[in-house]
Formats: sequence, structure tokens, C-alpha cells
Amino acid sequence: MDLEFRTGLHVRTVFLSDIHLGARECRADLVLKFLHSVHADELVLVGDVIDLWSMRRTPYWPTAHNEVLRNLMARARSGQRVVYVPGNHDEDLRAYCGAAFGALEVRREYEHTTARGQRYLVLHGDEFDVHVECSRWLAATGSFAYDIALGLNRGYNRLRHAFGYPYWSLASFLKSKFGDAMRYIERFEQAASRHAHKRGYDGIICGHIHQPVQRVLGGVQYCNTGDWVENCTALVEDRNGELRLLSIADWLSAAEPRAARLRAA
Repeated sequence: MDLEFRTGLHVRTVFLSDIHLGARECRADLVLKFLHSVHADELVLVGDVIDLWSMRRTPYWPTAHNEVLRNLMARARSGQRVVYVPGNHDEDLRAYCGAAFGALEVRREYEHTTARGQRYLVLHGDEFDVHVECSRWLAATGSFAYDIALGLNRGYNRLRHAFGYPYWSLASFLKSKFGDAMRYIERFEQAASRHAHKRGYDGIICGHIHQPVQRVLGGVQYCNTGDWVENCTALVEDRNGELRLLSIADWLSAAEPRAARLRAA
């Protein structure tokens, strides 16, 4: 996976999912850094932007989360096309699918055509949960273990930041070590790719499982945007119609030496 990011990036389309505003695990600070550094003709939000599930359990809405939402709304007010495809954590907004609020459109699913003329189906991905079987152990303990992993992730990255190291997803690393979790991800990817192929699309863009990847499966291009809880990644389409994943972690580690050189100059 070729991960690259640079300040002042100008692209045709940005795809973001699983920001989870309203959850303590949301890396709103990094979302803001990304949004302030990227310029796009179109922004597609691929679900779970606002975590209504988490907010119902424990109300949480710090200033940084509000700033992210304000940035997204300001883009729509400025005339930039913003498409919002709600996910399962913000499923209440599916009641507004088909509506448009100025340049902000709410869709249950969205067909995106690249500059190369390739057609991609864009949806959150929770639609495929019913097609993916997992073990009883994973179903019973997965949510609990995942919450623990995210808690460890926060503490671990605070230590890394204190010692000058860039962000790294401990939660993703731990998840990759469990065979049941990886089999679930594989089955999800296969179900999504089959669905896109059956409907005649060149590819599919989704989120939901917090697993950023871009690969050809079943004759279609499968793209998962990742998330802003574990991986802090986005999918972008450049001016030539090429899709690629970006990691803000790579950008931050590269940007810090540049900033230091500028301060010393």
C-alpha cells in the first residue's frame, strides 16, 4: 500500500469515513490537520462521521469535534460538493437520504465516476454484515476486546508523542494478530467486491471495518477508506482519476523535520 501525504495537496475527490465525532477515540486533531491541508472539488463522507451510539452512552463533544463539523459544513456553504452517505453509527441521518441542503447531499449510496470514467459504488459497508459469518467467540468478545485495544491505543500514543515518535495504531496491530478478526475482514471484503461486481461497477468504496486497503478482488477494485480512530487514513482521487490511500501518520512524521528546518532557518 503506497501511503503518502504532503501539505497543500490538491485533488479531485476526497473520501473520508469512520471519523466518529462524539467518541473519545476520535482523533479530531488529526482530522483537522488533514482538512486544513487538502483541497478537493468534492468531498464524500462514507458514514460514521458522527458516532450517535457513543454519544447516547456517554455525551462527549469537545471543541475539536465541533471544529471538524464546522469545517465540513463550511465546505458545503462555500459551494464545494459534499456527499454524505450515513453509516450504522449515524444511521438516524438515513431518514434524510435523498435530501439536499445546498451543496450537501445525503445519499443511502452514491455512484462516483472518476476522471478516467470508472464507476465506483460508494456505501458505508454495514450492509454486508449479514453476509459475513464469524465465530461465537468473536461475536461475544469482539466488542469488549476492541474497546480495550482502543484504550491501550490512546495511552500508547500519548507516550509515543511525549518521546517524539509519530502516531502508530497499536489497535490495528493487535487486531491483525487474531485469526478470527482477519477472517472476518477477508469475508467482508469478498462480500463487498461480489456486490459491486454483480451490479456492474468497476469498483467499490466503503468504510465500516476500520481496515484501510486498496486491492483488486473478484474483478473489481476494492477500496476501504479506513478510519480516524485507529489508522487515520483517507482515500483520494487525483486529477488524473487515480485512487490512492493517504496516511496522515506518514505525513506528520515527514512534516516535523521540515518544520524544524524552517524554525532553524
